[in-house]
Amino acid sequence: MKTKDMTKLAMMVALTVSLSILFIIPVPATKGFVTLCEVGIYTSALLFGPGGGLLVGAMSGGLIDLISGYPEWAIFSILIHGLQGFILGYLYNRMPNKKGLTSGFIVASLFMIIGYALATALLFGWPAGLASLPGNCIQNLFGIAVTVPLFQALQKVIRHPQYK
Repeated sequence: MKTKDMTKLAMMVALTVSLSILFIIPVPATKGFVTLCEVGIYTSALLFGPGGGLLVGAMSGGLIDLISGYPEWAIFSILIHGLQGFILGYLYNRMPNKKGLTSGFIVASLFMIIGYALATALLFGWPAGLASLPGNCIQNLFGIAVTVPLFQALQKVIRHPQYK
């Protein structure tokens, strides 16, 4: 990996963690929280492919939990957010069109929503797992709503001759 690419990914991890820590909404029922981390994970997956999505998702997911004081969630977040980024990046790379983008968002979102419901159920029981579903759905929908226009704008910047 080139130093320039590593720097971009490190910046995406830092931006994702910062964005998530600035806007953190606690969920007492699940002893967890809702953040804006999907924006950074999804944007990284679309810009840098499955490897970038995996790296940014795993690193930012784990760091957000550790910094926020939820270390019991860190391993789940590393796995779930890492694979969430990988899934979107992989599906979008296989079909770099609207169909790939849509199916990538759907599969990655479902993976995250179901993954956190299972993790919550494992830690706190099935009622808490079910209680986590609405917050994770909202988190994903908001993440997609912000990522799509952001990604479109970034594509224009990347295509600009001064960027290269």
